[in-house]
Amino acid sequence: MHIGYTEIILIILVVLLLFGAKRIPELARALGKAKKEFQKAKDEVETEVEEVASDDKSPETEEKKEN
Repeated sequence: MHIGYTEIILIILVVLLLFGAKRIPELARALGKAKKEFQKAKDEVETEVEEVASDDKSPETEEKKEN
């Protein structure tokens, strides 16, 4: 599916009508902050998963599994 220029312009006009020109920068800032927080949380979860995975593969853990 491809969105053309006409659809993009229509979406922009609807957003302008609904929120007004003054609120759009505020909304963009809020979306940017939310995206940044989401990325930060995602990175923290990925780091924790990698740490747990690397702990499971440590030599000490392998020795305990064999016994």
